[in-house]
Amino acid sequence: MEKGKLFMGICLLLGLMFIGAMLPKAVNDYRGYERVVNVKGLCEKEVMADKVIWPLSITVSGDDINVVYKDISSRNAAVKKFLIDGGIPEESITVSGATVSDRNTQSYTSNRLFRYLVKDVVTVCTSDVETVRNLMARQNELLQAGIVLDDENWENQTVFSYESLNDIKPAMIEEATKNAREVALKFASDSGSKLGKIKEANQGTFSISDRDSNTPWVKKVRVVTNVTYYLNK
Repeated sequence: MEKGKLFMGICLLLGLMFIGAMLPKAVNDYRGYERVVNVKGLCEKEVMADKVIWPLSITVSGDDINVVYKDISSRNAAVKKFLIDGGIPEESITVSGATVSDRNTQSYTSNRLFRYLVKDVVTVCTSDVETVRNLMARQNELLQAGIVLDDENWENQTVFSYESLNDIKPAMIEEATKNAREVALKFASDSGSKLGKIKEANQGTFSISDRDSNTPWVKKVRVVTNVTYYLNK
């Protein structure tokens, strides 16, 4: 009985000694897993807009409602002809329908020139951005025909957009991740470590903005990835 207890005590002692010997290594290994570096990878790309919505706002005023309606209908037809002759398919053109303001019913317009104010909007929605841009440069042809567009109407601004993001996403994510790894490798080298596996990664959010205010049809696509790597000794 005493020999059995002695044997068990010796085994327990040896076990504790083994655990004590291995503990520093285990702690060191654990700390090694906690040695990480978090880096960001950036990718930016300039692309051309692949869709445009171009509203052409027309305003006509007068005292005879029938004359005003006839006038705006004539101008709408001229604008549509200008667009179609310029290469815009008719199915890409919509007319919103005229809205009429009777200034006699508005108490805040005492100093009016004309009673009726009629507005209409002819809108182009197309992926043929280049054709629209060419027509925009030729708007003086409408002016020469006596058609003045209301370019200062903030409710009807031209919108250029880029809708093919999914086509370039994979390549941009790959480049951003590559840039992040290059930064991480430099950090590991400077710290006397070796770059390990990825602990976690975040793709980041894509953003699309105008390159500048003068060329809204040129878009800047941007993505930032966040990647955390383990650092090994």
